[in-house]
Amino acid sequence: MTAQKESSVRQKYRDLTLLLIERGITVSTMESCTAGQIASLITDTEGSSAVFRGSYVAYCNDEKIRLGVPAEVIDSYGVYSEQTASEMARLCRRDFRTDLGVGISGTFGNTDPNNSDSVPGEVFFAISTAKETRSFHCTIPTQRTRFDYKLYMADAVADHILEELGK
Repeated sequence: MTAQKESSVRQKYRDLTLLLIERGITVSTMESCTAGQIASLITDTEGSSAVFRGSYVAYCNDEKIRLGVPAEVIDSYGVYSEQTASEMARLCRRDFRTDLGVGISGTFGNTDPNNSDSVPGEVFFAISTAKETRSFHCTIPTQRTRFDYKLYMADAVADHILEELGK
């Protein structure tokens, strides 16, 4: 990812966070593959504490289950699935009592030896509101670094949050 693209993603999150502050919309995340990158980008904006309540980084299945993702969901659909991402989004929204919850789980450039449903470049994420939880699937083109994968997905998630907000 170029420095220009990184700057563009950071600016998008600045604009998103300012919009959340302006509208008084609270947000939380439960991240796996992005390992807190989305939460970090939101909190890079001064004043984000007015809307950002917290985040879970749950990298392994046991922690997702401990935090409340039903083991049956992971067993039935896989950890890398719309259903798991949706549970993650609902859980963080509930636990942190926020208006928006974001859940994300997937595999970047390699196969995960601990999960048979691992497909490199396949990511699932969900956005949960009081009204509904919408899930999404993204196939990521090969990136140079893990950081580039994280920024690629953070960019996609921001686009969907902005769409959810009518922007």
